[in-house]
Amino acid sequence: MITAVDTNILLDILIPGERHSESSKRLLDKHLANGKLILCEVVFAELAARFSSEHDLKMFLAETGMRLVPSNEKALHIAGMRWAAYARRSKRNQFSCSECGKSFSMHCPHCKAMVTRRQIVLSDFLIGAHALEQADCLLSRDLGIFKNNFSELKIVSSA
Repeated sequence: MITAVDTNILLDILIPGERHSESSKRLLDKHLANGKLILCEVVFAELAARFSSEHDLKMFLAETGMRLVPSNEKALHIAGMRWAAYARRSKRNQFSCSECGKSFSMHCPHCKAMVTRRQIVLSDFLIGAHALEQADCLLSRDLGIFKNNFSELKIVSSA
């Protein structure tokens, strides 16, 4: 079994005191025992910010049994197409829950103005499309974005 890993699962174990550290560690161990753990370029780049050197990052990946697997052209095309569809249907005054994916609006508690948001950036779509094309499942706690835009992708959460 090939398992893609999202950055949030890895940050859970790298940042001291994170709420999901134990459950994320168990999830990684379980999936490593059952196959391979892979990362896409986006996750690799996001992880790089947590390490003082490229050598330290590579050591972490080697020690945890993870490896970088570059995205193929099909995954990149899927990411672009799904992001474009998301952007077309997205409303700047709607937020979505990262757990269930439901949309809602918000107002400022002070002035009552509608709060708007920026669109989700392409990186989550690159992570999802990479997992869809090159893995059997994705470990992530960002359930909403993947449930809404990659419904055929199996998502496994530590939450």
